[in-house]
Amino acid sequence: MAPRGPPRAPEGPGPATRAPRAGARPPPPSSRPLLLLLLLLLPPLLPVAGGAVRRSSKPGLRGPIARLTRSLPSSLTGQALPRGGEEGPERGAEPGAPGPGEYGAPAASQGRWARAASVAGAASPALTSSSFVLKGDATHNQAMVHWTGENSSVILILTKYYHVESEKVLESSLWRSSDYGTTYTKLTLQPGFTTIVDSFFISPANKRKIILVSSSLSDGRQNLFLSTDEGSSFRKQVIPFSAEKLIFHPKEEDKVLVTTKDSKLYVTCDMGKNWLLLHERVINEQVFWAASGVDGEPDVVHLQAHALGGGFRYVTYHVYNCSRKTPTSPFPGPVDLNSLFVENDYIFFTATSSNRTKFYVSYRRNEFVLMKLPKYALPKDLLVVSTDENQVFVAVQEWYQVDTYNLYQSDPRGVAYSLVLEDIRSSRRPEMEAIIDILEVHGVKGVFLANQKRDGKVVTLITYNKGRDWDRLQPPSVDMNGKPTDCQPPDCHLHLHLLWPDNPYVSGTVHTKDTAPGLIMGAGNLGSQLVENKEEMYISSDCGKTWRQVFEEEHHILYLDHGGVIVAVKDSSIPLKILKFSMDDGHTWSTYNFSSSPMFVDGLLSEPGEETLVITIFGHMSYRSEWELVKVDFRPSFPRTCREEDYSSWELADLQGDRCLMGQRRSFRKRKATSLCINGRNFTSALASRVCPCQDSDFHCDYGFERSPFSECLADFWFHPLSPPDDCVLGQTYTSSLGYRKAVSNTCEGGVDLQRGPEQLPCPLTAPRGLRVSIRGEVAAVRPWEDVLFEVQQEQGDVLTTVYHVDLGDGFRAVYSNLTLSKEPLRHAYESPGVYRVCVRAENLAGHDEAVLFVQVAARLKALYLEVVPAIGTNQEVNLTAVLLPPNPNFTVFYWWIGQSLQPLMSLNNSVTTRFAEPGAVRVTVQAACGTSVLQDSKVIRVLARFQVLPLQFSQGLDAYNPNTPEWRQEVGQLVTQLLAKETGVAEELLLTVVRPGLPTVADLYVLPPPPKQSLARDQMLTPIQQALSARKISFLLRAGVPVLVAVREVDTGSLQLAESGSYWVVAILLVTGVSAVGAFILYKCKRKRPGRTVYAQMHNHKEQETTSPMNHSQGIPGAIQGEGFVDDDLDSQTLGSHSGVVLSVDSREMHSYLVS
Repeated sequence: MAPRGPPRAPEGPGPATRAPRAGARPPPPSSRPLLLLLLLLLPPLLPVAGGAVRRSSKPGLRGPIARLTRSLPSSLTGQALPRGGEEGPERGAEPGAPGPGEYGAPAASQGRWARAASVAGAASPALTSSSFVLKGDATHNQAMVHWTGENSSVILILTKYYHVESEKVLESSLWRSSDYGTTYTKLTLQPGFTTIVDSFFISPANKRKIILVSSSLSDGRQNLFLSTDEGSSFRKQVIPFSAEKLIFHPKEEDKVLVTTKDSKLYVTCDMGKNWLLLHERVINEQVFWAASGVDGEPDVVHLQAHALGGGFRYVTYHVYNCSRKTPTSPFPGPVDLNSLFVENDYIFFTATSSNRTKFYVSYRRNEFVLMKLPKYALPKDLLVVSTDENQVFVAVQEWYQVDTYNLYQSDPRGVAYSLVLEDIRSSRRPEMEAIIDILEVHGVKGVFLANQKRDGKVVTLITYNKGRDWDRLQPPSVDMNGKPTDCQPPDCHLHLHLLWPDNPYVSGTVHTKDTAPGLIMGAGNLGSQLVENKEEMYISSDCGKTWRQVFEEEHHILYLDHGGVIVAVKDSSIPLKILKFSMDDGHTWSTYNFSSSPMFVDGLLSEPGEETLVITIFGHMSYRSEWELVKVDFRPSFPRTCREEDYSSWELADLQGDRCLMGQRRSFRKRKATSLCINGRNFTSALASRVCPCQDSDFHCDYGFERSPFSECLADFWFHPLSPPDDCVLGQTYTSSLGYRKAVSNTCEGGVDLQRGPEQLPCPLTAPRGLRVSIRGEVAAVRPWEDVLFEVQQEQGDVLTTVYHVDLGDGFRAVYSNLTLSKEPLRHAYESPGVYRVCVRAENLAGHDEAVLFVQVAARLKALYLEVVPAIGTNQEVNLTAVLLPPNPNFTVFYWWIGQSLQPLMSLNNSVTTRFAEPGAVRVTVQAACGTSVLQDSKVIRVLARFQVLPLQFSQGLDAYNPNTPEWRQEVGQLVTQLLAKETGVAEELLLTVVRPGLPTVADLYVLPPPPKQSLARDQMLTPIQQALSARKISFLLRAGVPVLVAVREVDTGSLQLAESGSYWVVAILLVTGVSAVGAFILYKCKRKRPGRTVYAQMHNHKEQETTSPMNHSQGIPGAIQGEGFVDDDLDSQTLGSHSGVVLSVDSREMHSYLVS
């Protein structure tokens, strides 16, 4: 769940911005990024974050701050910069004198004054402008600009050199103006010391209070600098943490929340003098102050944090004026990451369990309930568009949609939603929320613009009654030059860009303001659909009923003095020096040379509220120049304050001419074009309103209904209007809906009443339906003696007369009443491992329902060890065994990854068999999962065409000290390998000693072939090993007084495995420790003629220790076994067997040779 709003301004340069390389100063002029991208946070003066339904900035953010980031000018529109861009007219030319036109080349930077140029055919407005250069900041690639507040002349500018790769601010300068930007003073926070300021924050309750966040390059420690006089003076405050974001309280000026870089949350109630740690492991972007008038106390903090057992929780704190804290959990279960959203009367979040996402809402801090969308909407995504006027608009991407969303409108509680508009275009950028192409027109309630995408075409629609009716925009009959547009409905309309287009550097927004009702200005085109690369500027002064073209290209726009003055600066990637302005709602335009030489314009800013007549233009003169700020003052053009006779009135009407909108007729006033006077701060546009009788257009479709092509609200197939609601209780009454409801803010009275319903109906006794039993935390596996909290929920049916029979599967049975009403969980603990069937049966006189849950009780896995042979022949069967502690038969699932395969094999058995066709090293990984416990182990098997195995035995005294653990066996094997290598001179990497599990303690020595470059024969390796073992030279001291002798193990003819790729000639050498050694050779050769039945021959069935062995069936080989394979298409052998002997399986109807000698 996330708010549907503009993307946040980045904390540092992101993908859309470029900065100098790490460890280097900015590059030379030909490649140095110096043009700025202005990202405004409050108010959004540049149309960068378009497409969002505008919200007031969240409390405690930076307030009216502009963030500027230098980037290549050519990247703004894709146009190439003119060559010789730094040559042009000399600075100091007379302002307003004929020059190169709107565009020109930049020149060196210096201060200057300019006066308004005369405009042909109009009186000369007495505009003044002044310029100021921020000397010494040419290398800085970011700036934050802040006009401290309404009715204030103070502007603060923070410029920074942000190093992208290190993600640090390496240099900064703080500038302050107290004369509306005419002059600036560079502030020194600590005389004699270099102070690097990362960012600053302003209290929304008192704009005079400012906090700077500074950091040290040497140790990274941070300090705060606090001001209570708009930055005239600062006080240093040391903090014991590294701050990431500050959030001022929206109403109480000295209260501040701070999230740290290590995800801790602190609060102060005295402007940073003392801090209280609220919570650790918080989600830094999910922290909210209490909403005024909604939360019971102003000291409440809403946040999302990591839960101790994993996942995320919604937590609130009451901080009691920072003296103590009281945490609460308004929602008992886990919530989805970054889904918490607190705004006005509502709190939203999502919770996902069993691959099903549920959307929750709380109205005025009451209990959280599920949001009721149409039954088969099946949302993939849901974004909050607006929560104004006690009603919620949400954009829902349904299961079949890819790049569009459907718009839904709620009841006052934000619970039940009905469809308003389908297929609104959306755009999504990497690591950002989707942007929905819908915009609320400020100043006039109930008016929205939206871009609908149908059949690949995007068209712009407008509504005057909160989405009940939508119409296309009417095109102007003539263009800006007075020529006919030849655009006639229904084939041609006006379409506007509402959100960011594909090029993120093009603003593409519609401009509306609360202080200028009815004034709408935006970029778009005429035609059958919206065209991305057409950005002609259009204006409406009657809230979208009629439109006029004003420019052929897109411009940055500012409204001054309640819309009495409109300022426009061309959106261009090349330098310019002219701004345009209108004093009559855009009917006529004048031009003004705000600079004697063209400059790169990065953005515009005016005083918060935009009710004054002073603006600041930000930019730079050349690639290597400093930041430059131009102040333009329109006040001299208006000699007096407006009087009543200076205004005319206009009445709001929709495209059909209906003047009763949202239940009332509304009229507004605006200044006459012939009156050059100031509206002033106390001006109010609204003139009068009169309540209208209700009509059909005042009613929307209710939940479960949709509007038909004939404008009727018809019930969906899954909705039964006469059915009682889910929360209908026996003894109460309900009113069924006829399919209509009035918008919350609609004030009509009398007239048509489509909302009328039948008589009050008594709630019937209904059978329980939708019964569900679950374990809190959505788990189905627990441990012995662990407290289990069973939750029983019932979606439908009476609960007061229903009894619940509970059987927990281990002999516990009970009968409850009001079980789902109390919402208290059932606490239980299982003593023994096993699978238990939990059954809950709910019944009343109307019927019954039953829910079943299987609970797996298993101890936590402690250890997992994968036992495999270190080497195996090609196409020989190998056994892979996972030794598990404690053993959990029938409860553990094993996942096997063999080689490079990403698809695991799954088994309930702890061992599997496989073969390897190609020589090489193969990694085998096994995971054992039992309940919530998962362990993993991994080993490497060497697959060889030939190798030798020599069975070993130890002195009998070793058995008494054998703990039979994998670690012990591994260390003993490593020790034997080291002793043999040292004694015989054979390379240690060619020897592997594997101690078998169980008793008696025995081992197998694997003699691996030497590398191909070595000419060492197999006998040269095996002979010295046999001699060393026969001479009793291999021994070690297990502990004091316990010597252990290693010798060749005397065994009978062991299991022989023949490779599938062909037959093997195998020589088994039996060595007996003593005075003499007797060698016996057993030669086998097996060959098949044709496929057929399986023939088995078993030899030497000797009983061995009954233990689980990971070894394959060829490990009990007498003496030294040598295998050498050769290719023969007529040969195919396969081995089956056990630890007790050798089983030969020959796929042949007869054995052609079977020789033992």
